[in-house]
Amino acid sequence: MHDIVNAIKGFLETIGMGPVWIGKMTPVIILIVILFFAWLADFISKTVIVNIVLRIVRRTKVQWDDILFSRKILISLSHIVAPVLIYLLLPTAIPESAFLHFLKRIFVIYMLAVFLIFLSNFLTGLYTIYSEKERLKNKPLKGLLQTLQVVIFFIGGIVIIAILIGKEPWALLTGLGASAAILMLVFKDSIMGFVSGIQLTANNMLKVGDWISMPKYGADGTVIEVTLNTVKVRNWDNTITTVPPYALTSDSFQNWRGMEESGGRRIKRSISIDMNSVKFCTPEMLDKFRKINLLHNYINHTETVVESYNHIHGIDNTILVNGRRQTNLGVFRAYLMNYLNNLPEVNHRMICMVRQLQPDEKGIPLELYFFSAEKAWVPYENIQSDVFDHVLAVIPEFELRVFQSPTGNDLRHISVNH
Repeated sequence: MHDIVNAIKGFLETIGMGPVWIGKMTPVIILIVILFFAWLADFISKTVIVNIVLRIVRRTKVQWDDILFSRKILISLSHIVAPVLIYLLLPTAIPESAFLHFLKRIFVIYMLAVFLIFLSNFLTGLYTIYSEKERLKNKPLKGLLQTLQVVIFFIGGIVIIAILIGKEPWALLTGLGASAAILMLVFKDSIMGFVSGIQLTANNMLKVGDWISMPKYGADGTVIEVTLNTVKVRNWDNTITTVPPYALTSDSFQNWRGMEESGGRRIKRSISIDMNSVKFCTPEMLDKFRKINLLHNYINHTETVVESYNHIHGIDNTILVNGRRQTNLGVFRAYLMNYLNNLPEVNHRMICMVRQLQPDEKGIPLELYFFSAEKAWVPYENIQSDVFDHVLAVIPEFELRVFQSPTGNDLRHISVNH
């Protein structure tokens, strides 16, 4: 650079410029040369070097370098070339002075800001790589990324302020201790989100892809993103609900992952039987029930047990309340159990039962409790509907009636008959 300065002075002398003007014009020309070289270096780094690196990266078989050395990351790094060159060459154009120190300080701040942006983009690239790994796919990596970015920019901001006011960064950090309460208030959500993210991960409470229900926040769907300040849930109507991470650790929410990882999804639904339709089975009814494939063995076995009991105890069969008798409701329950046990859509390794609940003013609730082998929503609902379609259709075969409140048609039928 010293040779360039001498060459400029020699050129100005040859064109007849006096010493005073040479002294004034030399720094200006040197500054223009420095800016030209800085622009040229920036142009070369963006158009030549970046393209060379991209070509090399694209020829490799691995995918991670395509992300880590993407154009966006390389361009953000190339922005540091020009300010570094200007910072190093600036003293040749401007003599040692307070103004020079001020300009150098400005360029240091600019270089630091460019480096922070590059580092943020680089961390984003690392997140993209690791978030695609199967074992880390459901971890809240985005929350960790945002935490690192906040810490980096916070430290960078402290260093920039220290450079501007001419103080040591550690002295500013010491002074910030007195303002800790204000900082905690400003970054309250971020701090609570970070701590909550650690709790959610450590206790395996939540991960991307889980189906959760949180009525308080209107969330009922699949977790699509876990960040530092929000957990995004795509509801079944395709709306997006955002929930603060700390709400998931302080409030109650339902995670359906256990159901999805288990062997089946529970079906628990009841129908109400009209109590007036329950009665003892007559021989004719039993003969009819024997013809039902799912009941043939049950009727024969149960009738043998009933007859043996009544014979041993000398029961008078002319009165039905004496001894033991089969009822149409009991036979119907046995039919439903056999029906469920023969359905391929039912997971037979899990609980399966048909039970009576407490009778009420709406009749006798008969509950079917079993687990569908299908866990996806649509197939699950289809199986549940098919089962109860069959149940409702077969009830009259057992001379039972389903209880339901009178409708307008029922009332009209009563009025016509009267």
